[in-house]
Amino acid sequence: MTSAQVDTSEKGSGASGSPAASEAPEEGYERGLGSRQVQMIAIGGAIGVGLFLGAGANIAKAGPSLILMYALAGAIIFFIMRALGELLLYRPVSGSFAEYSREFLGPFFGYFTGWTYWLMWVVTGMAELTAAAIYVHYWFPAIPQWVTALVFLVVLFGVNLISVKVFGELEFWFSMVKVTALIGMIVIGLGVLTFGFSSAGDTASVANLYQFDGFFPKGVGSSLMTLQGVMFAYLAVELVGVTAGESEDPEKTLPKAINTLPWRIALFYVGALTVILCVVKWTEFAPGVSPFVAAFAKIGIPAGAGIVNFVVLTAALSSCNSGMYSTGRMLRTLADSGEAPAAFRKLSASKTPAFGVTVSVLFMGIGVVLNYVVPEKAFGYVTSVATAAGIWTWLMILISHVLYRRAVDAGRLPASSFPAPGGAVCSWIAIAFLLFVTCLIAYDADSRVCLYVMAGWAAALGVGWRVLKNRSPEVTERRERAPEKVS
Repeated sequence: MTSAQVDTSEKGSGASGSPAASEAPEEGYERGLGSRQVQMIAIGGAIGVGLFLGAGANIAKAGPSLILMYALAGAIIFFIMRALGELLLYRPVSGSFAEYSREFLGPFFGYFTGWTYWLMWVVTGMAELTAAAIYVHYWFPAIPQWVTALVFLVVLFGVNLISVKVFGELEFWFSMVKVTALIGMIVIGLGVLTFGFSSAGDTASVANLYQFDGFFPKGVGSSLMTLQGVMFAYLAVELVGVTAGESEDPEKTLPKAINTLPWRIALFYVGALTVILCVVKWTEFAPGVSPFVAAFAKIGIPAGAGIVNFVVLTAALSSCNSGMYSTGRMLRTLADSGEAPAAFRKLSASKTPAFGVTVSVLFMGIGVVLNYVVPEKAFGYVTSVATAAGIWTWLMILISHVLYRRAVDAGRLPASSFPAPGGAVCSWIAIAFLLFVTCLIAYDADSRVCLYVMAGWAAALGVGWRVLKNRSPEVTERRERAPEKVS
């Protein structure tokens, strides 16, 4: 029996009335992710290449006001994650948002969300490979970007085939490097501001946040246009939901991981950017260059820029590693639902969805081709598509949460032990915000292409759904009956 085939009447409930994690359906995975690994996966998910590399272009567009954009988007991300957390403690499964879309919106939405999340991580993997190649180019400019991207792709592929414990351990240390380095950057930056050491100390000042044409140097409109890149930086925070089926104690680890999100955003995004922009005036940053690398070069710490470059390289590899992990699991969820080839259901001897990971890696290889054909534009192309796919995933989480709360209020479903503060109201606010960001994407000529790609993707999935129903009507009929759609 697959997780999505469990009817609500079959769910047990804990003391609080929510289904206990121990009663979640057996999916065949090894519960090999411990508390420290889930915590670090959650922390690492909020620190990615969108901050380390993408922030450079956004600073050039918005100046110091980028700090406010990250804070605003961070609040919305917290609403999304608390909505997901409530659903996860109601029914913790690896399929996560695809399963909830299927339950509350119908089988087509589960199918569409699962495949779109797979697409998001495939193109995110391309972006991370591109970023990693750019970082290596800092040390070895003679090595072509596509060669570096290919080497990293093969190495991470091998890691994901071994076991979930190896993935979790590698992700733990990747995240540890990012967290330690960011804290170190903040401390050093504060030292420059306070004691004025190094050449950067002569110009470092809080006044850098408003002296050069103000806090909104290019206008509020230009600042809002950076929200697409800002939202890309937050992609992967929902990855903690995919780990539900392989966490040792999801009822304890998942709420703790989600509740630490606000301070992670405040420290690693708002705090780090504030310090960096105080130390170095925003006009000195340029697109395509990590602001952290540029800041440490300005401070003049021996090998500092190289160390930061290594850190941001691990951030890119961490995200790509997570992408391989999540795509394989999502393909298996789709196969369990009869919405992907049955071969994706098979687990290897180490209880990993090896075939799904392999197919996903082959598609990520398109990123290697892009680095060969258009190395200067590869990052921009794939990040815009990944952002659009991520927005769809977040919208499905929020809409599922609204419908779940409606069902709980009507007495049709048990309450979760981890209710979102503000209930459905915060989810509606987040939905409105994501729709606003989508309008900004449509307005921007450079990013608008991703909506064309998504329209083509939607058409392809629509055709696939019709073919699926025609070839296997008994599968789609079963999906429509169990679990029952909640309206």
